[in-house]
Amino acid sequence: HKSPTPLKVSSLVTQSCFLIPILLSSILHAFSFWGMRGLRMIMWTILLVLAILHRASSHGIQPLSRIAIHKATLALDNLAYVKASPTVLGLNGQNTEWVTVEYSSPNPSMDDWIVVFSPANFSASTCPAENPRVYPPLLCSAPIKFQYANYTSPDYKVNGKGPLKLQLINQRSDFSFALFSNGFLNPKLVAVSNTVSFANPNAPVYPRLAQGKQWDEVNGYGIDEAEPFVQWGPKGGHQQHSPAVTLTFERSSVYTYKLGHRLFNSTHVWSQEYQFRASPFPGQNSLQRVVIFGDMGKDEADGSNEYNNFQRGSLNTTKQLIKDLKNIDIVFHIGDICYANGYISQWDQFTAQIEPIASAVPYMLASGNHERDWPGTGSFYENNDSGGECGVLAETMFFVPAENRAKYWYSTDYGMFRFCIADSEHDWREGTEQYKFIEHCLASVDRQKQPWLVFLAHRVLGYSSDLSYAVEGSFGEPMAKENLQKLWQTCPIYENQCTDNEKRYYKGTLKGTIHVVAGGAGASLSPFTTLKTKWSLFKDYDYGFIKLTAFDHSNLLFEYKKSSDGKVYDSFRISRDYRDILACTVDSCPLTTLAS
Repeated sequence: HKSPTPLKVSSLVTQSCFLIPILLSSILHAFSFWGMRGLRMIMWTILLVLAILHRASSHGIQPLSRIAIHKATLALDNLAYVKASPTVLGLNGQNTEWVTVEYSSPNPSMDDWIVVFSPANFSASTCPAENPRVYPPLLCSAPIKFQYANYTSPDYKVNGKGPLKLQLINQRSDFSFALFSNGFLNPKLVAVSNTVSFANPNAPVYPRLAQGKQWDEVNGYGIDEAEPFVQWGPKGGHQQHSPAVTLTFERSSVYTYKLGHRLFNSTHVWSQEYQFRASPFPGQNSLQRVVIFGDMGKDEADGSNEYNNFQRGSLNTTKQLIKDLKNIDIVFHIGDICYANGYISQWDQFTAQIEPIASAVPYMLASGNHERDWPGTGSFYENNDSGGECGVLAETMFFVPAENRAKYWYSTDYGMFRFCIADSEHDWREGTEQYKFIEHCLASVDRQKQPWLVFLAHRVLGYSSDLSYAVEGSFGEPMAKENLQKLWQTCPIYENQCTDNEKRYYKGTLKGTIHVVAGGAGASLSPFTTLKTKWSLFKDYDYGFIKLTAFDHSNLLFEYKKSSDGKVYDSFRISRDYRDILACTVDSCPLTTLAS
């Protein structure tokens, strides 16, 4: 007997709108997530195809990019100060702490702001000499977060004093705080604080589990600063030490694990203890619950970086998933992960935000435009949405069982589910390498064992009521609709017409593709078209996520939940037998002639 799907444990040294179209193919048809072009999509054939999207412009500007740090000038004032306390964080093993920052300026203005730097020494002396003919900027690194000086002090412009409470995470180095004046475009450095640091900056933190390539292995990671290893085993059973590379385990319900770093001075640093449930083997008949969303991003609990106007739903989605974690088995985040756009600190903060989820259940990714797209780098769409990351951060920070991680498409089996994850930022037109992968992934599954066949990708395939698609008249990505639609066996929508008026319970052979649209996971929402799209049964301009529950090989529940309260606002059930999956409908039947 083979063991369950392998999980990958990833960690760095100390780290370290939408609508949802779902396509029910045969057993489940299609769903398209509403959103704006280029931002998200999930598709599922299986039962479903899920798509998530958003127009890049709808998300606004990455807040950190508003700061012209290279234009900063020195204007230190002996009468100004910035003080931060406590100076040592994480004395009880915490990896997240609140810091109180007190500051004063003799010449306060509405354009004053407080920033956080890490490492604490952010002067030009730390800048690498990239070009000796170019004078380096006063500041070498971008801040990791910022806030206006009057954020919690309405009288700051009068008395020049104020406090802030900012949340810090353990992310490899120490911190300092600075007071700037003169706004973001021509900032002047007025005062610098004392240094703040975590007691154990070398601790392994923020693990991320992922499905592996084989059924009986767990994949690890490597680092330069220490030798990483894992202490793990069945809960309550024997715990073993293994190098943090590939681990083989037997089938068990619950495993516990701790990450360790063996430093070069022979000392050991440990993470806290975590646990996860072993993945079900392919075809296993058990209760299986899947959460799917896209475009979540990250948010700041302290209100910094003005993320409340950028990805305001992110924390609510995260909190609802944590609250219901005992009823979630695996998570798929389908593109537009944290909108770091080249600011690596944002990836650190994102992994800290999702740690309670990703350390307990597999957290699987798909590539989106904000991870991959950049001109001249091989992305199909030649825009600037990744901020120059070109997929490197997503591929490094999270494991996926792809044959080539630069080509971010892969398949993974989870009990009665088969997931085919495409990379919508690479060419998937007929005849391409990715098209062949998609075709093989859909065709090779044993639908008697795994009836719930799910195709996932970031961009929308077919039917979306998003305004931008409606303006173009496409209601989806033309490239996807033209090239991939033939892979779905059935299409209740067929050629823009509803073929079934049922809304809550689908039974037997389906006659078309069901598109379900469900809001957004966190990033700013995009509006619906005012056109009356007859094939759209439910619309909700709010933040939310999808949950699929497979009760057995014949019964599946779809739920759309809002991030604000976790309650179900739309749902339907599908009941189908194996013979219903095999049945052909509309034009999905094989072509016949008199001769055949």
